[in-house]
Amino acid sequence: MKYKLIAIDMDGTLLNSEEKVSEKNKEAILKATQKGIQVVVSTGRIFSSATYFAKLLKVATPIIACNGGYVSEYNPSNIIIENSIKKEDIKKIIKVLDENDLYYHFYDNENFYTKDLKYNSLKYYEWSKKQNEENKINIEVIENPMELIEEKDLKVYKMVVVDDDIEKVIKAREELSKNKNIEIVSSMHGSFDIMYKGVSKGKALKELCEIYNIKREEVIAIGDNENDLSMLEFAGTSVAMGNGIDLVKNYASFVTDTNDNDGVAKAIEKYVLN
Repeated sequence: MKYKLIAIDMDGTLLNSEEKVSEKNKEAILKATQKGIQVVVSTGRIFSSATYFAKLLKVATPIIACNGGYVSEYNPSNIIIENSIKKEDIKKIIKVLDENDLYYHFYDNENFYTKDLKYNSLKYYEWSKKQNEENKINIEVIENPMELIEEKDLKVYKMVVVDDDIEKVIKAREELSKNKNIEIVSSMHGSFDIMYKGVSKGKALKELCEIYNIKREEVIAIGDNENDLSMLEFAGTSVAMGNGIDLVKNYASFVTDTNDNDGVAKAIEKYVLN
């Protein structure tokens, strides 16, 4: 099979436990691109974070960010796909999350909003402090998210809920699942992501393949968690990480090594370089 595109998740997949890309992963991705294969970073992260790693890999193809809610080339003026959550639904979501006393944050393509610097927002904040101006993420700590949504016409592509109390997380997810205008998936234990209805990495990948005239049989997708399942279902060849959840492993055509043992590089070597 001659493959034309490889879609790779970031956290738990491309990035190791230290949130770095190993030299073996970089080398395998470079060799794949030299063979004319498009390598697409596909992540739940904010676009401005995804571009940092795409540049690090010297990947020039579009980036799937926000679990497919926002797809663009490096230049954010060349947006390919964008699907933001409607304002009325954001307000309903915030109401449920505040009533359940849950941490959450939300973002557009470059602005990250949170009430508290903890969990993911603290991680991004600490990372951003070490970067030059070009790579920094604009993190805004806001006192009243509802007021911000009321006053500004924000394009919110994704909301993230995290808490150590798993029962609270499950309860809120069940309640929010009744809203038919939103999509909910999990990207890590004790959290869930919220996007506009129908948004997924798989749908974004399908649309990209239609634009580039690439058949699904010519696509490899590599991921580790629930939010990756849709793109693994679309791709002709689906690869689960050794550290991935059972749901993904049970579906995938192949289970590679873990993210700490160059699992991405080993998958690319198996299907492309050999």
